[in-house]
Amino acid sequence: MKNHDSDFNEITAYITALSEKCINRITPDLYEKYDVKRGLRDISGKGVMAGLTEISEVKAYIIDDGDLVPCEGKLYYRGYEIHDIVNGFMADDRFGFEETAYLLLFGELPSRSELENFKNILAEYRTLPTNFVRDIIMKAPSKDMMNTLARSVLTMYAYDDNPDEISVSNVLRQCLELIALSPLFSVYGYQTYRYYHDGQSLFIHTPRPELSTAENILHLLRADSAYSKLEAKILDLALVLHAEHGGGNNSTFTARVVTSSYTDTYSAIAAALGSLKGPRHGGANIKVTQMFEDMKKCVRHWNDEDEVRAYLAALLEKNAFDKSGLIYGMGHAVYSVSDPRAQIFKQYVRSLSEEKGMGEEYALYALVERLAPEVIAEKRRIYKGVSANIDFYSGFVYSMLGLPQELYTPIFANARIVGWSAHRIEEILSNGKIIRPAYKNVTKKREYKSLENR
Repeated sequence: MKNHDSDFNEITAYITALSEKCINRITPDLYEKYDVKRGLRDISGKGVMAGLTEISEVKAYIIDDGDLVPCEGKLYYRGYEIHDIVNGFMADDRFGFEETAYLLLFGELPSRSELENFKNILAEYRTLPTNFVRDIIMKAPSKDMMNTLARSVLTMYAYDDNPDEISVSNVLRQCLELIALSPLFSVYGYQTYRYYHDGQSLFIHTPRPELSTAENILHLLRADSAYSKLEAKILDLALVLHAEHGGGNNSTFTARVVTSSYTDTYSAIAAALGSLKGPRHGGANIKVTQMFEDMKKCVRHWNDEDEVRAYLAALLEKNAFDKSGLIYGMGHAVYSVSDPRAQIFKQYVRSLSEEKGMGEEYALYALVERLAPEVIAEKRRIYKGVSANIDFYSGFVYSMLGLPQELYTPIFANARIVGWSAHRIEEILSNGKIIRPAYKNVTKKREYKSLENR
């Protein structure tokens, strides 16, 4: 009888040996030689201009006498500064995600009646096809909720009577459905995972039409469906701040690249989800949380600046945490002086930390935010300033809300799907060319050899 384990081990060993032949690495000097911007960014982190958009703007520099000068970061949704949007709905003691989604999709702030109609549409769409949870989510539970989310999005294609038409009305209908259903895919996927893999009780709550998106997430996630008003308001704020961030971020650019081929909405959103899943993008806040858990074990006195500074230096020297040489949550591809989303978040994080009795943890975060740029400046050659990004505080917020780490990135996706949808529609309306950048081949030409002469 054939030993399948032995065969498997032999194949694995052979593949490992083959992988050693994958030696084709492009050295950094060649990028400089041919003036190729790695990652479509220059040395200061400024992105290569690849398109035009009216959806949002990320501002990190001002032009002074022809020179780019770093400034306090600003983020605009459809021309409105994010601080003003947040202050507007917070002053009225309202939830802001649905209003923000309307603005990003349609270009204008909604009137009261327009907002109510929009929320009613989302509530109407927040119903899964019959047996979808049983047949799709529960049949093949995954330990990675982003995998479950992407699989659920792709499967919706089969439930759509008109999946491939790319008229704006049809694409808008598909996008609104996915915006409404994304939290259900995420939370139900997690409930199924914890049931099958962790032996926990399985409960599937039905979304409530009168609740906001943020309230429904907490209602669906918690066994008793209980949450405080502050918890829901801060989760809503997180959704607003994550909803959009310019056309150049990796996942949004992915959505536009895939859309430019005129593929279906489900494929475009699933591709964006695949990008966001990466730890360099949407998964960064998990790393921040894990880093702080390690820090709290290693630093005896959280208010001792010398101890904290020493730990941060150890991080950069690859002697602490995951030995990557990174201080997670610090620095951004675009912002240098400050990330406006982090600044807004910070205003409300303290209130939540007080409600949760986690004031000491908040003080530690604030201390690291102050010391990390100094330590990085001492240890690294940097070309622009370093400041806390939104991931620095979002992981802390999610942990205080009791959200499992498996849902950190899906919650990000539940918000960013709005931005992806707006960019998909804009790409279709612009009727542009298929996106196809150039790559320079740097391999020398060679003569072909017959099999016998190799």
